[in-house]
Amino acid sequence: MVNPLRFSARRLSTAVAVLGLGSVLAVPSAALGAPLDAADPGSAASVAGAQQASPQLLAKAQPDECFAGIGLPYPAGPPCATGQAKVNQAYLWGMTRAGKTLWFGTGANVNCLTSGRALRNTTPTVNDDWACEYGESQVAKRNPQLPPILGDHRQPRLYTYDTRANRLTEKTDLVKAASTDDANRLQTTAGIRAAGNFNGVALLGGPALGTSVNLFAFDTDTGAFLGSRNFPMYGNIRHFTVAGDALYAGVGVGANGGERGNVLRWTGSKSDPFAFTVVANLPAQAADLTVHQGRLFVTTWPGSDAELAGPTAGAAAPTTSIAAVWMSPLLASGAPGLNPEDADGWQQVWSASSYEPDPVVARAYALGGLASYGGFLYWGTMHVPMKATTLHMTTYPPADDAAAQATIQNTQRSISIYRGRNFGSHFEKVELLYGATELPAYDPAANGGAGAWALQSTHQTPKFGPPGFGNPYNNYTWKMVVAGGKLYVGTMDWSYLAKELGDETAAELGLSPDLADDLARAPMDAAGMRAGALPEAVYGGDLYAFSSPTKPATTVDNTGLGNYLNYGIRNMVADGPTLYLGMANPMNLRTDPTDDVPEGGWELIRLRGY
Repeated sequence: MVNPLRFSARRLSTAVAVLGLGSVLAVPSAALGAPLDAADPGSAASVAGAQQASPQLLAKAQPDECFAGIGLPYPAGPPCATGQAKVNQAYLWGMTRAGKTLWFGTGANVNCLTSGRALRNTTPTVNDDWACEYGESQVAKRNPQLPPILGDHRQPRLYTYDTRANRLTEKTDLVKAASTDDANRLQTTAGIRAAGNFNGVALLGGPALGTSVNLFAFDTDTGAFLGSRNFPMYGNIRHFTVAGDALYAGVGVGANGGERGNVLRWTGSKSDPFAFTVVANLPAQAADLTVHQGRLFVTTWPGSDAELAGPTAGAAAPTTSIAAVWMSPLLASGAPGLNPEDADGWQQVWSASSYEPDPVVARAYALGGLASYGGFLYWGTMHVPMKATTLHMTTYPPADDAAAQATIQNTQRSISIYRGRNFGSHFEKVELLYGATELPAYDPAANGGAGAWALQSTHQTPKFGPPGFGNPYNNYTWKMVVAGGKLYVGTMDWSYLAKELGDETAAELGLSPDLADDLARAPMDAAGMRAGALPEAVYGGDLYAFSSPTKPATTVDNTGLGNYLNYGIRNMVADGPTLYLGMANPMNLRTDPTDDVPEGGWELIRLRGY
């Protein structure tokens, strides 16, 4: 029998530790406002219907460490007299706009952290694109209480960007200099995953290395740092939104937000920036949120680590673990906005189980970006690469390599896109815009109890096209935003990661080396099985636009906005018709400007006039 993924009980430490810092990021002045060169994505080909975008690179992560090899001390620099330059800051993770100023924060080596936490890949790896050291990193060696899955953690950074003056200003040192507690909170924050602003206060924060959330507050009028606060009752925070005359945030309760979720209403001020009240009690952690037709709508994630651990083979998952869309009471009912008395009045209006026929795969779904456009609420799914595979192999361990290969192929999912209207009424309607009419589902009782996969109906027909907007490697609907009369959808495309993650995951699953290629090709094979043809892979995150509710989306860009190492559009904010895009790019060893490969690290991009 093929060994399923083994899980060890690793408790995250909340102890404050000096984890090691690189140099302050700097952006070359020549890059400010400079047009991006069209990057050659190697084997990638242009998707039919793609239109020419005109992006501008505004700011980019710069090398902040020197790397000499897995487990070796980090040489001095950069510049690096020995070893090679490394750029740890990978994601422009949380971003908000206050007037003409963008406030944002970063996350370091997020690919390594996600692979470690979600897939339990803790075997150090290095290739031409990235290094993940896990427990062999100098950070882990200096901090033995840190679990190996967090060995690639580095302190996040905080910034503003003045969109009129094209000026980047780092705010990290303001936090570090304020007090020891503030510096320690920033040092032990896994990344600045969420950002929002209201009434002159910007709030930026993310999960701490333990089971809590850290928030940092700034005065948007003066730029001053107002302080920080740890929230021990929460384990994750992803997004803020303004609805009516209030700022709201979605959070998860417990380790990594895996127990349940809340929506918080900010009741603070510049003098008291960390005052919140709970206005929603949800069975899963809140992800993104938006206002639609006088109500707040929230997408949810299931509990990450708990989902991978169980239940035992054949046991049904509790319905509360399934990703869903939730609707608030009317914002205008009773007191203005949402209040504590509304916390138990939310209604689930859709769940992943209404589309996905395999109950184990459904537990691996998460939901991402959502937006109100043209009288409809739009939303999309998210699929951590290989999570459904590892979850399925844990629940139903395959008996041999043939069974493992079947599980690999049949558990792959690309994003599906939906919209709905008139929720909670007799006229409620939900439509599948991009998705599948059939998906593979596993029957453990088939073949005399040996189990078998077979296509089952989703009971839906997509209005516009196949899953992933036709790209089987589109695995995250990361963000949606309306700008200039269009609805934009930013995705993650994990095709560039597929081969390496296939090798790593195959090793962790105890599969034979020959199955690593199956892991890498699985999304394409699954797409071909259902569509009859395999599209050519195109590296880089994709940006799509709906110009009308009656028309399908068009491809704005499918090559990472000029850098195919940008595997996703993590964040978008609008200023009229102009978009500001926060890119995710964890290729931490791609730092040589003289070679024919673009550079790794987060990017801030402006897109206007599309």
